[in-house]
This record gives sequence, structure tokens and C-alpha cells, in this order.
Amino acid sequence: MRPFWEKAFKAAALVFCLLVPARLRAGPPYVTDDPEPVAYKHWEIYLASQLFHDDAGWSGTLPHAEVNYGAAPDLQLHIIAPLSWRRPAGGPFHYGNGAIELGAKYRFVRETASRPMVGVFPLVEAPTGDRAQGLGGVDTPVFLPVWLQKTMGRWQSYGGGGWWFNPGAGNRGYLQAGWQAQYNIDERWSPGAELFYLSPQSDGGSARVSCNAGLVVNLTDRHHIMMTIGRDLHGPTLTQSYLAYQLTFGPRP
Repeated sequence: MRPFWEKAFKAAALVFCLLVPARLRAGPPYVTDDPEPVAYKHWEIYLASQLFHDDAGWSGTLPHAEVNYGAAPDLQLHIIAPLSWRRPAGGPFHYGNGAIELGAKYRFVRETASRPMVGVFPLVEAPTGDRAQGLGGVDTPVFLPVWLQKTMGRWQSYGGGGWWFNPGAGNRGYLQAGWQAQYNIDERWSPGAELFYLSPQSDGGSARVSCNAGLVVNLTDRHHIMMTIGRDLHGPTLTQSYLAYQLTFGPRP
């Protein structure tokens, strides 16, 4: 089985990258997440920015801060606090607080040579955005996903999905699913790509199939740079970019 999966992951990554010429936050720098929590008593701190463009205009975060902490073995606590902005086509610029994202990742199956790692990562988006600037809703979406991950040599792949409970007038609950593959060239460079799907999120909305290509650069064992760029392959015209600096630290062995 191992040669088959290695060939499948290599082919998938190549196709994804060739297709790339989200308005979502998830496993940096990708939309698709993984089941691996931050190590116990360790920290991940991101200072990041996202940029989106579609027919409705421009939007993004500038910046947003993300903090992940290994609160217990196999358990990670998570928060994102953004400063958001938007500029509708032909409209004025708006800037202010965005919705805060809270979550907890729990790994309940560890990876072995014959089985993948499995975990859950429920998220909730608190309606803390600046409503006067049109940057926050009045409802509280909740995401309940299951994620899997497998590593084979220098190849690593993860994916899965779940259901967004999306309250509010005109909104629909929707499915989010995706898969990612990356190749660790060495301890410093890790290019990758992902393909993900979202069912319609509102009445009259359309499904989306999107693709991102990404790169993680490990400057040292504590300092990292990560980025993605992508677009919809099916659905509303949308381009996305993500750029982040990551600081990792914790108790030394």
C-alpha cells in the first residue's frame, strides 16, 4: 500500500500546484487543517495578514494575531483576534475589529506506521466585529470538523472536514472539506498545495471548489515564515493570499 499512497500524494500535489494560476482561517497557511496539536506547554504565535478580492471588492485582515497553546498532552487551545478591513467595489474603506475565533484541538488517535493521526478541532466565531464598519455579524457560527494526517518519508498529507452551523437570516449550514499535501525538501523548505470544497453558505449561494499553493520556510527552530496564494476553480471569482510570521517556543527537553 505504501508505494500507492506515495504516488497518489505526489500526483495530487503536482496537479494542485499546476491548477493554481477562502475567505477562511484554518491551519496556517492553509484552509485545510490538521489533527496535530501544539506540543504540551509549547506555544505558537502568528502575526499574519490576509487579502481577498472578488467581484464585490477587496477585504482582509491587517493584521490578525493567532495564539495556540498546548494546554495538555494531545490538547491545544486556540484564539485568533483580527483587525479587519473591506473596500466594496465603488465604496469607501472600512477598518476595525473583526470576529474573534476560539477553538480547541484534541487528538484522539496517534499516528503509527499503519494508521493515520485523527483529531477534532471545534471552532466558534464570536460576533465581536465592528458592526458600524460592516465588519461583524450578530450571530455565532460554529464549526465541527474531523481531521486526519499521514506522513510517509518526506511527504505529509492531511485533510477531512465538517459542518458549519451558520445561523442568521438568509444563511445556510454548510459543508467544508479539503485535503492538503506537502513535501519537506529539507528542514527549512516545505512547499505544498490544497484543494477544498464548500457547499452553499446562503440562500441562492453557490458551491465552491478552491485551490491554494503554499510554502513554509523555517528560518530557525523558533522563527518561521509561511504563505499561500490561490483562487476558486469553481464558484465566485475569488483570489486569496496569506502571509505570516510564526514564533514557536516552549520548555526545552
